[in-house]
Amino acid sequence: MPKTDYLDGYPQLVRSFATYKLSIQGCSEKTVREYLLDLRTFLRYLAATDAGISPDTEEVQKLDITHFDAPYFAGIQTSQIYDFLYYTDTARQNAAKAKARKLSAIKSFYKYLTVNQRLFDNNPAINIETPKQKKDLPKHLSIGESVDLLQAVKEDTESKTKERDYAILTLFLNCGMRLSELAGISLPDLDQDLRSLRVLGKGAKERIIYLNDACRQALGDYLPLRIAEKGAKDNALFLSSRHQRISVKTVQWMVYKYLRSAGLEYKHYSTHKLRHTAATLMYQTGQVDIRVLKDILGHEQLNTTQIYTHVANADMEAAMEKNPLAHIDITKKED
Repeated sequence: MPKTDYLDGYPQLVRSFATYKLSIQGCSEKTVREYLLDLRTFLRYLAATDAGISPDTEEVQKLDITHFDAPYFAGIQTSQIYDFLYYTDTARQNAAKAKARKLSAIKSFYKYLTVNQRLFDNNPAINIETPKQKKDLPKHLSIGESVDLLQAVKEDTESKTKERDYAILTLFLNCGMRLSELAGISLPDLDQDLRSLRVLGKGAKERIIYLNDACRQALGDYLPLRIAEKGAKDNALFLSSRHQRISVKTVQWMVYKYLRSAGLEYKHYSTHKLRHTAATLMYQTGQVDIRVLKDILGHEQLNTTQIYTHVANADMEAAMEKNPLAHIDITKKED
């Protein structure tokens, strides 16, 4: 039975909200924990303002929020939520993305109270607009940098997990899977002919990812070593040095290690940037249809995938060269 001690210290309604997210909506524990942390920040802010103390003091950490009940939540006004968002902006210096996430937690919680539980009618968060976020282009590795990263693994003569690490990076760069999805792969999830594998994505939704030649080759080199490994504590595809399912932190450490070896550390890439790399290269170089890419990445909405439709820098550079004025030199005078 999964541990739920992280629910301690929250009001009963928040605890039931978390349980609803886990059991009914199928959210991951990681997602629920993030909801709880944002709600805790909001409730501590309310407790501090109720007590007439600054939300920035250490005393706020000791305030009791477990007594907040339905009548209390029903009495919260929209203006208080606006004040909280202003506080996160000015005092906590949260960026738009962080503020949007906190507002999303509040909105989801109040929807649960008013729609799912029908405890009261007033929803103070329902008409609050989500803070506008800056739409940055996704950072990704070039083809050359991707090859350098894989080559760094091949050239690592001291590694005892070279085949495992190479297979992990190959799956990231070719399949665009999430970090949690990769760590969660088990041996039965692989097709017998290594044509595809099954992953568990956000919202506990399964999807099939089809494997190309590079993935089949990398997995083909690694699987005999994995199957021969003695002392494995579960059927995970990728194991740690302790013979148990590899953790996301171990995968992150491994990725950073080889980014350093490939001389790419200064670009601040990460495991998620490898997912961006796969998606960007498939769309720009492989000319994959955006709707197909959506299904490959496991996106719920098409507009999430459309960030990859940005024009590549190389394409923009080539377009500039096609301008008829590009090669005219007005300093040259005719004789």
